[in-house]
Amino acid sequence: MAERSFVKEVEKLRLGQGEVFNGEGILAVTKALLESGVSYVAGYQGAPISHLMDVLADAQDILSEYGIRFENSASEATAAATLAASVNYPLRGAVTFKSTVGTNVASDALANLASGGVTGGALVIVGEDYGEGSSIMQERSHAFAMKSQMWLLDPRPNLPSIVKAVKQGFELSEASNTPVMLQLRIRACHVHGQFTAESNRRPEFTIKDAVENPRRDIDRIVLPPASFLHEQEKINKRWPAAVRYIEDNRLNEFFNEGAADIGIIVQGGSYNTLIRALERLGLADVYGNSKIPLYVMNVAYPVIDTEVLHFCSDKRAVIMVEEGQPNFLEQNIGNILRLADCKTTLHGKDIFPVAGEYATAVMMKGLRQFAERYGMLEPVAPVAKTIPIAQAPAPAAPDPVAAVDTADLNDVVQGRPPGFCTGCPERPIFSALKLVERELGPHHVSADIGCHLFSILPPFNLGNTTMGYGLGAAGAAAFNVPDGRRAIAVMGDGGFWHNGLTSGIANAVFNRSNNLNIIVDNNYTAATGGQDILSSRAVNRSRETGNEIETAVRGVGVKWVRKVERTYDVAGMRKVLKEALTTDTQGPKVLIAQSECMLNKQRRIKPQQRAALAKGERVVRERFGVDPDTCTGDHSCIRLSGCPSLTIKPNPDPLRADPVASVIDSCVGCGLCGEVSHAAVLCPSFYRANIVSNPTKWEVTRERIRGKVIGWLQGRDSRRRERYAF
Repeated sequence: MAERSFVKEVEKLRLGQGEVFNGEGILAVTKALLESGVSYVAGYQGAPISHLMDVLADAQDILSEYGIRFENSASEATAAATLAASVNYPLRGAVTFKSTVGTNVASDALANLASGGVTGGALVIVGEDYGEGSSIMQERSHAFAMKSQMWLLDPRPNLPSIVKAVKQGFELSEASNTPVMLQLRIRACHVHGQFTAESNRRPEFTIKDAVENPRRDIDRIVLPPASFLHEQEKINKRWPAAVRYIEDNRLNEFFNEGAADIGIIVQGGSYNTLIRALERLGLADVYGNSKIPLYVMNVAYPVIDTEVLHFCSDKRAVIMVEEGQPNFLEQNIGNILRLADCKTTLHGKDIFPVAGEYATAVMMKGLRQFAERYGMLEPVAPVAKTIPIAQAPAPAAPDPVAAVDTADLNDVVQGRPPGFCTGCPERPIFSALKLVERELGPHHVSADIGCHLFSILPPFNLGNTTMGYGLGAAGAAAFNVPDGRRAIAVMGDGGFWHNGLTSGIANAVFNRSNNLNIIVDNNYTAATGGQDILSSRAVNRSRETGNEIETAVRGVGVKWVRKVERTYDVAGMRKVLKEALTTDTQGPKVLIAQSECMLNKQRRIKPQQRAALAKGERVVRERFGVDPDTCTGDHSCIRLSGCPSLTIKPNPDPLRADPVASVIDSCVGCGLCGEVSHAAVLCPSFYRANIVSNPTKWEVTRERIRGKVIGWLQGRDSRRRERYAF
């Protein structure tokens, strides 16, 4: 079950010549692929292009109509290697995955692909996951393009520009026999707009044509001596061909030339933010008409020397707006200006921050400094207060807001780190592990990419390192000490099938590791949006599911395997964890912890419940609560689970100052709070309540009788207390 369904939206992909397409950026990308005559598409889900994979999956019927093969790849490396189909054949192919971690995984395949070159157009659509919305390390795709000399497109974030970039990406790839990267930031993936559609095209050369007419060009294979010639071909043939295509087709754009004797060079992906900042400064209008000339680099690599010199030659100074570091473009442009003996002053990271996302406020600050220096804006003078000499100022009450220096916000604003969703089935795994550590002491925990990585944060404070998707077990490989305390490695089912089976579990078997490996099985890749994988329980009409993780790990030689099918059983989970960490059985231990992702479960059952309520059907929802009269105010339940639905409220007992625990309305009834309290032998204050909508007549009658009986007993108790009151 994917995070979002595009079943209705994909019908827009059938629009023909001249019709207006309205929708989201990722839908526009798919439409552009269809209009480009693509033969095959592959990819691996991951923000910010997870939804692109969901669109492609929901559009499989439409893709099939045009003979397009769609592969939901096992990893980014698998996806990138799929582009081998374009090496010898005039097949247009596209792959997509998250960058930069996805490009890391795919780099071996991409390097080989770029070395030998391609015959058909090969497009790599990477989700540029940079900035505060990122879940990964702060790096850029630009380095991969430079390293392997693949051309990098970075279009302006509007639908016409994105569609144009997809189509021209294929043409650029074919004109230069080089794979092309197209990077899309999160905002570009989800920007809404419209463009005039063209008719979808069937591939001129199909996969079937290629299979029935195999071709072989030994010069395209990365093997000496051909591999030595590939580098020369890149420089002497492919690069000049790419430059010619970029210049002739004007992929880069010039705006408002001659408006001033200074200029701004900007990557296409940052164009919208730049215009917004210029508008706020009074240097542009809402339509993008700037008072400062702009050179928009929709092609971030290669840099076109002639265009740079054309833009800079008549200007006193230009500033390079380049988000992230290192400043590849600024260095490249600086070198071009120096070699041409161009006297134009180049600014960039000397004015803008060296690292970090260039949001509008950051952009405004840098542009203001640049514009003030070169006379486009008047400097803003500080406002001085004049106080009469004869009148001493009265002492003013301190302003708590003004007294807070923005540099010290971390001291006054409570941090809100990411955490597990309410009812997450992974939370009880780490609650049980904390209880085990009370008995056995702390263990080294090798974390992995996925929701379980939140265990490194409070209240669990587990996890020492994380090295990559599916590399949790590999990250603990060095901590295999004979007769020593066992290390613990964690990975999800998505990471297991992505990389963990071979690099983690099989490696542990081969090296006779004695560590514990916990595989969190949500039945789909919960962290990337709920897409199906090999071990998914859902019946997928176009994929083979139902392959058990337990069968796979036993197949590579693991002897000690345990499965917990309900992770909310904290006591049972603690028992299995303790056994794994203390058993005399040698070899790697694998614990498969199964429970469905609560977020996706709620996405599935809430529409069903709403539909049932609308029909007047009986619906039962479970909720948990805390009896304030019984709660001791210990709050161990909160410390051991960290559930967002658990909070505190004032103690009803006037003789006790400690606040009591409370369960708020966001509770989904998973039962973890009660399970933790029971497993930790805390208190009996938790209770479960069933909320019944559209109850039966018998339930209504029974509830009325109960209410009367309880009311009578409460009244009798009150009268008894009054009798003995002093």
